[in-house]
Amino acid sequence: MPRSEDALARGIPRDAAAVPGVAPRPAETWLRIVQVHDRITRRVDSALHRQHDLSLTGFEALRRIADAPGERASMGEVAEALGLSRPGVTSTVSRLVADGLVLRERGDADRRVLHAKLTPAGRQRVTEAARTHDDLVAHLLTLLGDDAAVVTDALARVSSSARSRH
Repeated sequence: MPRSEDALARGIPRDAAAVPGVAPRPAETWLRIVQVHDRITRRVDSALHRQHDLSLTGFEALRRIADAPGERASMGEVAEALGLSRPGVTSTVSRLVADGLVLRERGDADRRVLHAKLTPAGRQRVTEAARTHDDLVAHLLTLLGDDAAVVTDALARVSSSARSRH
């Protein structure tokens, strides 16, 4: 005699991939990554503009320069860290120079290389803006809950694999 379907299992797909979110399609995963990046970026950029008169890109450049040895980084290092083109980093650093937050310096060993060096005003601005940035990002990412480590690890693997090879 054939077994009747278990009453508790009625309406539950046998294939886990048919359950939304269990096995998302690559296009859905990509869309979520883009949406989250776009929404968080806009929120953080807006907060940095309002509270510190600084764009998110400007803040990220300042942070990379502040973290570099001697608070000094080459334009190429800043461009690589931010994923910007050389003209993009030149434009960003030009704004920071105009605002008195960094200075441009020629390289010691190679005079063709330009470096950005943090000024005292730049150090103060990045320190203040870092609190705003880090607190807001942490708040927005609390929804990851216990999945934060897994998501971070997975995104790091994808990022590493997708990094352009020179």
